[in-house]
Amino acid sequence: MNAIQTNQLTRSFGNLKAVDRLTLSVPRGTVFGFLGPNGSGKTTTIRLLLGLLDPDDGQAQVLGYDTREQADEVRARCGALLEHHGLYERLSAAENLDYYGRIWHMSKVERGSRIRELLEPLGLYERREEPIGRWSRGMKQKLAVARTLMHHPELVFLDEPTAGLDPVASAVLREDLAMLAEQEGVTIFLTTHNLAEADKLCNQVAVINHGQLLALGSPADLRSRTSAPRLYVSGQGFTSQMIEGLRANALVNSVRQSNGQVVIDLTDLSRSHEVVTQLVAAGIQIDEVRKEKVDLEDVFLRLVEEERRGEE
Repeated sequence: MNAIQTNQLTRSFGNLKAVDRLTLSVPRGTVFGFLGPNGSGKTTTIRLLLGLLDPDDGQAQVLGYDTREQADEVRARCGALLEHHGLYERLSAAENLDYYGRIWHMSKVERGSRIRELLEPLGLYERREEPIGRWSRGMKQKLAVARTLMHHPELVFLDEPTAGLDPVASAVLREDLAMLAEQEGVTIFLTTHNLAEADKLCNQVAVINHGQLLALGSPADLRSRTSAPRLYVSGQGFTSQMIEGLRANALVNSVRQSNGQVVIDLTDLSRSHEVVTQLVAAGIQIDEVRKEKVDLEDVFLRLVEEERRGEE
């Protein structure tokens, strides 16, 4: 059974269709990335999955429970970190987690052991008695993630957990999330604008825009289906005739000039030497050739751009 299953899930606000016939499956035990620009429907989808909003049409099941009819059961088995961290800054880290443990009706002994279990891997246990108002944003965000896991949820929703963090803090939190996902055995449903983060952390990703699903699969699947390996060539002597000659090559998907370079998308990176040979034969004075596989950000931008063009 999947952790999440939706079928034609739809929700509108007036004339705005925030989620538009969304159908997706999230396997248990995965870190699932839900990617999209601002206003694409990511947060609305999470609220629908938690039963905080009712859909206009379609269905969703979370952990086998219908989100419309069994929302309490869904929320009892999930953790969520949405727009606000939900922490009390005058309380210590231990007091914050103890408070949430009591909300979940955990015993005193269970709360104490769980606090240690969560804070030690995050490097926060030795500072558990400090009021968190003195802490950095990154430390508070770590504690907020621990809060979502306090009651042993089967599924955790994290909405932009690294938003506002500096690159170092983001990288540390990303590593902590990967560790906690493995340690706790939970399914994580993660929205993020950080495409590198999703590429490194997620087993599967979905790309959404204007409430519609554009792509679904592993990061490697999306790269192979929607983009090609890339060659960057720096040099002198590039002409429009040379560009047209490259476009006629069956190994070449696309060619463009950018920042003094020729950027060539290939069908097969292992045969890039054939393209370089063609450039040399055309009289190009090559200074540098760099091979690079397209990353998830390229895929994301291309999917969104293709959707935009389809609407025109």
